[in-house]
Amino acid sequence: MTRTTTRIANAHLWVDDQDESLDFYTNKLGWEVRSDVTVAEWNFRWLSVGPPEQPDVAVVLMPIPGAPMLDEDSAKHLADLVAKGMAGTLFLTTDDCQATYEDLSAKGVEFVDLPTRQPYGLDASFRDPSGNHIRLTEETEWDQSLVEDGDDL
Repeated sequence: MTRTTTRIANAHLWVDDQDESLDFYTNKLGWEVRSDVTVAEWNFRWLSVGPPEQPDVAVVLMPIPGAPMLDEDSAKHLADLVAKGMAGTLFLTTDDCQATYEDLSAKGVEFVDLPTRQPYGLDASFRDPSGNHIRLTEETEWDQSLVEDGDDL
Protein backbone atom coordinates (compact mmCIF):
# COMPACT_ATOMS: atom_id res chain seq x y z
CA MET A 1 0.00 0.00 0.00
CA THR A 2 1.37 3.41 -0.98
CA ARG A 3 1.07 6.13 1.63
CA THR A 4 0.84 9.77 0.71
CA THR A 5 1.07 13.01 2.64
CA THR A 6 -2.38 14.55 2.56
CA ARG A 7 -2.64 17.17 5.30
CA ILE A 8 -0.67 19.99 6.85
CA ALA A 9 -0.72 19.90 10.64
CA ASN A 10 1.71 22.70 11.56
CA ALA A 11 3.82 25.39 9.99
CA HIS A 12 6.21 27.62 11.91
CA LEU A 13 7.24 31.23 12.14
CA TRP A 14 10.50 32.38 13.69
CA VAL A 15 9.84 34.82 16.53
CA ASP A 16 12.00 37.01 18.78
CA ASP A 17 9.86 36.59 21.87
CA GLN A 18 7.32 33.79 22.29
CA ASP A 19 5.31 35.62 24.97
CA GLU A 20 5.04 38.81 22.89
CA SER A 21 4.05 36.73 19.86
CA LEU A 22 1.51 34.77 21.90
CA ASP A 23 -0.09 38.04 23.01
CA PHE A 24 -0.23 39.31 19.41
CA TYR A 25 -1.74 36.17 17.90
CA THR A 26 -4.27 35.56 20.67
CA ASN A 27 -5.27 39.07 21.77
CA LYS A 28 -4.98 40.96 18.47
CA LEU A 29 -5.75 38.29 15.87
CA GLY A 30 -8.14 36.38 18.13
CA TRP A 31 -6.44 33.03 17.65
CA GLU A 32 -6.39 30.28 20.25
CA VAL A 33 -3.52 28.41 21.88
CA ARG A 34 -3.19 24.91 20.44
CA SER A 35 -0.28 23.82 22.61
CA ASP A 36 2.09 25.39 25.10
CA VAL A 37 4.53 22.83 26.43
CA THR A 38 7.90 23.51 28.04
CA VAL A 39 10.56 20.82 28.23
CA ALA A 40 12.88 22.16 30.93
CA GLU A 41 15.65 19.61 30.28
CA TRP A 42 15.98 20.88 26.72
CA ASN A 43 15.30 24.54 27.53
CA PHE A 44 12.59 24.33 24.85
CA ARG A 45 9.01 25.56 24.55
CA TRP A 46 6.61 24.23 21.91
CA LEU A 47 4.04 27.00 21.45
CA SER A 48 1.42 26.82 18.72
CA VAL A 49 -1.64 28.91 17.88
CA GLY A 50 -4.32 28.93 15.23
CA PRO A 51 -7.60 30.49 14.16
CA PRO A 52 -10.62 29.03 15.97
CA GLU A 53 -12.34 28.45 12.60
CA GLN A 54 -9.54 26.11 11.49
CA PRO A 55 -8.83 23.75 14.40
CA ASP A 56 -6.76 21.21 12.48
CA VAL A 57 -3.88 23.56 11.50
CA ALA A 58 -1.49 25.39 13.83
CA VAL A 59 1.31 27.90 13.52
CA VAL A 60 4.25 27.11 15.78
CA LEU A 61 5.85 30.24 17.24
CA MET A 62 9.44 29.06 17.22
CA PRO A 63 12.16 31.13 18.88
CA ILE A 64 15.04 32.13 16.63
CA PRO A 65 17.67 29.52 17.53
CA GLY A 66 21.14 30.14 18.82
CA ALA A 67 23.88 27.66 19.67
CA PRO A 68 24.14 24.76 19.13
CA MET A 69 21.66 24.94 16.20
CA LEU A 70 23.08 28.13 14.70
CA ASP A 71 26.31 29.98 15.20
CA GLU A 72 26.07 33.61 16.33
CA ASP A 73 26.42 35.11 12.83
CA SER A 74 23.78 32.79 11.33
CA ALA A 75 21.34 33.50 14.18
CA LYS A 76 21.82 37.25 13.67
CA HIS A 77 21.33 36.86 9.91
CA LEU A 78 18.10 34.89 10.45
CA ALA A 79 16.84 37.47 12.98
CA ASP A 80 17.56 40.26 10.47
CA LEU A 81 15.64 38.44 7.73
CA VAL A 82 12.65 37.88 10.04
CA ALA A 83 12.66 41.54 11.12
CA LYS A 84 12.56 42.60 7.45
CA GLY A 85 9.63 40.27 6.74
CA MET A 86 11.78 38.18 4.41
CA ALA A 87 11.73 34.82 6.21
CA GLY A 88 8.44 33.74 4.65
CA THR A 89 4.87 34.94 4.43
CA LEU A 90 1.73 33.74 6.16
CA PHE A 91 -1.33 34.03 3.90
CA LEU A 92 -4.73 34.47 5.57
CA THR A 93 -8.15 34.68 3.95
CA THR A 94 -11.18 36.57 5.18
CA ASP A 95 -14.76 37.08 4.03
CA ASP A 96 -14.44 40.87 4.42
CA CYS A 97 -10.96 42.35 4.12
CA GLN A 98 -12.03 45.93 4.82
CA ALA A 99 -13.94 45.03 8.01
CA THR A 100 -11.11 42.78 9.21
CA TYR A 101 -8.60 45.55 8.48
CA GLU A 102 -10.67 48.00 10.53
CA ASP A 103 -11.08 45.51 13.41
CA LEU A 104 -7.38 44.63 13.55
CA SER A 105 -6.32 48.27 13.19
CA ALA A 106 -8.52 49.16 16.18
CA LYS A 107 -6.68 46.45 18.16
CA GLY A 108 -3.32 48.05 17.34
CA VAL A 109 -2.22 45.96 14.36
CA GLU A 110 -0.12 48.19 12.09
CA PHE A 111 -0.68 47.50 8.41
CA VAL A 112 2.08 47.76 5.80
CA ASP A 113 -0.38 47.73 2.88
CA LEU A 114 -3.91 49.08 3.18
CA PRO A 115 -6.74 47.08 1.62
CA THR A 116 -6.23 47.34 -2.13
CA ARG A 117 -8.20 45.84 -5.00
CA GLN A 118 -6.12 43.24 -6.86
CA PRO A 119 -7.08 40.95 -9.77
CA TYR A 120 -7.63 38.11 -7.24
CA GLY A 121 -9.50 40.12 -4.58
CA LEU A 122 -9.09 42.73 -1.87
CA ASP A 123 -5.68 42.42 -0.23
CA ALA A 124 -3.78 44.01 2.71
CA SER A 125 -0.70 43.12 4.73
CA PHE A 126 0.77 43.58 8.19
CA ARG A 127 3.62 42.22 10.29
CA ASP A 128 3.73 40.48 13.63
CA PRO A 129 5.96 41.82 16.45
CA SER A 130 8.98 39.89 15.11
CA GLY A 131 8.51 41.25 11.58
CA ASN A 132 6.92 38.21 9.92
CA HIS A 133 4.94 39.28 6.86
CA ILE A 134 1.23 38.39 6.92
CA ARG A 135 -1.11 38.92 3.96
CA LEU A 136 -4.86 39.19 4.43
CA THR A 137 -6.98 38.51 1.35
CA GLU A 138 -10.67 38.52 0.52
CA GLU A 139 -10.68 36.32 -2.56
CA THR A 140 -12.96 37.24 -5.44
CA GLU A 141 -13.43 36.13 -9.00
CA TRP A 142 -10.42 37.04 -11.18
CA ASP A 143 -10.71 40.58 -12.61
CA GLN A 144 -8.54 40.85 -15.71
CA SER A 145 -9.26 44.58 -15.96
CA LEU A 146 -6.99 45.11 -12.93
CA VAL A 147 -4.00 43.61 -14.74
CA GLU A 148 -1.81 46.22 -16.38
CA ASP A 149 -1.10 45.83 -20.09
CA GLY A 150 1.87 43.56 -20.58
CA ASP A 151 1.54 41.82 -17.21
CA ASP A 152 1.55 38.04 -17.50
CA LEU A 153 -0.19 36.83 -14.36
